[in-house]
Amino acid sequence: MDRGPGRVLASVLGIYVHIPFCSAICNYCNFNRGLFEPGLKERYVSALLTEIRQEGDGSRADTIFFGGGTPSLLEPFEIEAVIDACAEGWDLNGDTEITLEANPETVTPERLAGFRGAGVNRLSYGVQSFRDDELVRLSRLHSSAKAAEAFAMARAAGFDNISLDLMMWLPQQAVSQWLESVDALIALGPDHASLYMLEIYPNAPLRDAMARGRWSVAPEDDVAEMYLAGLGRMDSAGYEQYEISNVARPGRQARHNLKYWTDGEWIGLGCGAHSTRSGTRWKNLSDTEDYISAVERGTPTATDRRVLSADQRLEDALFTGLRLNAGLDVGIVRQRYGVDVWARYGEQFQPFLDRGLLSYDGSSLRLPREGMLVAHEMMAVFIG
Repeated sequence: MDRGPGRVLASVLGIYVHIPFCSAICNYCNFNRGLFEPGLKERYVSALLTEIRQEGDGSRADTIFFGGGTPSLLEPFEIEAVIDACAEGWDLNGDTEITLEANPETVTPERLAGFRGAGVNRLSYGVQSFRDDELVRLSRLHSSAKAAEAFAMARAAGFDNISLDLMMWLPQQAVSQWLESVDALIALGPDHASLYMLEIYPNAPLRDAMARGRWSVAPEDDVAEMYLAGLGRMDSAGYEQYEISNVARPGRQARHNLKYWTDGEWIGLGCGAHSTRSGTRWKNLSDTEDYISAVERGTPTATDRRVLSADQRLEDALFTGLRLNAGLDVGIVRQRYGVDVWARYGEQFQPFLDRGLLSYDGSSLRLPREGMLVAHEMMAVFIG
């Protein structure tokens, strides 16, 4: 029985395709990416198609996700070639969700029409902010006006499933400024939105820029207000939160990403892509040239392959499942792993229940919104 998004463990494969190219490197980014080079891009797409032909095993799959990097830097015919190769290698159903991540400055009406014609049916824009001063601090190439224009162009091209990303806790950002971006997003009316907290990595250029500019981030109490107030406005606008950082119109949850949070399986294609299947996890070579060379030589692209223990698989399922609004169905976990979650972890969870940061009704564990603010503390219970 379907109990809503995230309540049933995923069983059909997802396909992730990594495109590592960017027009510029954002100063906060920690993803596997590099600057766009036309010649390197052509070699990469060729290698990617070869890997797809090698990896396709006829298994059922119902999502394809082009992530990056900036996948919208590829030409529509290249995206179409990858989709067609996936359709030959895996058993795709007629309702496959095909997502393309895009940056607003990379699209035109013609390119968007081309992507839609190639088979892409879901678009995810990395907007991050609707304030130009914040976009400059993040070294983004688009403006708030360009983001709104890109959204309108996507609608005109026939995209009826569009997601927008926003970041909170940006340098110099006040609660009121964050809510300006939330209101601007709501005014556009996307079908899905991701509201993330900026994480500044130790080696990120943004850290140096903050020191030079004497920029600071808001106190943690303000971050909590940003999160709660932002999601409150999304509630009022008719969106439903289904994961710590994600909201959607009814029926528009990100089906591919739900595989990550519902103990599902996926295959990762391209440099640095991760895969999880049948209790085994592996990662492709991260360097773009190394990946291409391995494919051209016919040597394995996968590295760091490891078989997960039963406890590791259980911990992953618990760690990710608790991110979902629907909560963690302890009956499903018991059926799959033979573990009574409450018997094993209940004593450690009791303080969170006493503070109202966790609920347990005998069948599911779930976090209220206030509990999501301290989710990392509760999820630490499952580790080690």
